[in-house]
Amino acid sequence: MRNISRLFSPVLAAALACAACAAAPASARSPNVTLGDHRFSVEIAATPGEQARGLMDRTSMAADHGMLFVFPRAQPLTFWMKDTLIPLDMLFFDEAHRLVTIRANVPPCKSDPCPVYASTAPARYVLELNAGTAAELGLRTGDVITFSDVPAGTQ
Repeated sequence: MRNISRLFSPVLAAALACAACAAAPASARSPNVTLGDHRFSVEIAATPGEQARGLMDRTSMAADHGMLFVFPRAQPLTFWMKDTLIPLDMLFFDEAHRLVTIRANVPPCKSDPCPVYASTAPARYVLELNAGTAAELGLRTGDVITFSDVPAGTQ
């Protein structure tokens, strides 16, 4: 009988953990953004330190993941790819969550000086996704991004 309880204990623990995840408050869930019919799990870069680090030194990113940079107000923004190892699409959004600039297929920067990639209008949010995603989704300026489970104060 003891062997059966050892077998069921991990299964029961996993089931209880999964039930706890489903009942977790929104603040404990992973932040997500939606563009059209596509949902992406995102990491939030809201502090200057998080924004400076960005996706540096990462060798890959899941197709349904990204990084959302959040700034306190809309302003002209510039990004670079210093020490970023994977090509990215940079999507700049204004305060109304409308896409104002697409910088597609931005290559990693292998040596200084690194080029900068600017928004063409004031932006408050930048979503970085794997290169080619914007084209694959058919994104265009004016498209709207929606947030779910993004912490209050970063929206």
